[in-house]
Amino acid sequence: MTPTEKRTFTVPTRSEVSENNQAIFDNLQKGLGFVPNLYAYFAKNETALGDYLILQNRKSTLKAKEREVINLVTSQINGCRYCQSAHTALGKMNGFTEDQILEIRKGAASFDSKLDALAIFTASVVENRGHATQESKEAFFAAGYSEANMIDVIIVVGDKIISNYLHNLTAFEIDFPIAEKI
Repeated sequence: MTPTEKRTFTVPTRSEVSENNQAIFDNLQKGLGFVPNLYAYFAKNETALGDYLILQNRKSTLKAKEREVINLVTSQINGCRYCQSAHTALGKMNGFTEDQILEIRKGAASFDSKLDALAIFTASVVENRGHATQESKEAFFAAGYSEANMIDVIIVVGDKIISNYLHNLTAFEIDFPIAEKI
């Protein structure tokens, strides 16, 4: 490959991954009805898929809706079309409307003051690489969040950065309904 040729990244099929990852594929197929391309791509590495799923499925002080706010805000800021699309679908499954999801992706949630503080804080964390503004931190805590919640926000941001960067580097096919561009 010459320096000017563009590398194409492909998502492996079940038969192209290790036996351990095949077992994970089988569990994902049973649980989700399919193996999302993001998860399948992780399986090109012997341990990454299992490790990533452990991180994603860890117990959290945050509710599913709150985690979706963090996922949507982080994916928007990082420009990850795959995760914007996946978390738009998951956001709808968690009760957000299309308009609410678009607002969350912009870093706000005017329809819920606590989620608004979370969205603003998350945006500040991601945009400032962990150096969130004092105002966003104080609003986060004033909304009722704790330091334990803050730790979980950072873990979810880290999780999402991993997947955002992986897709941004590879641009493999998005296998969710494509989220609206904003």
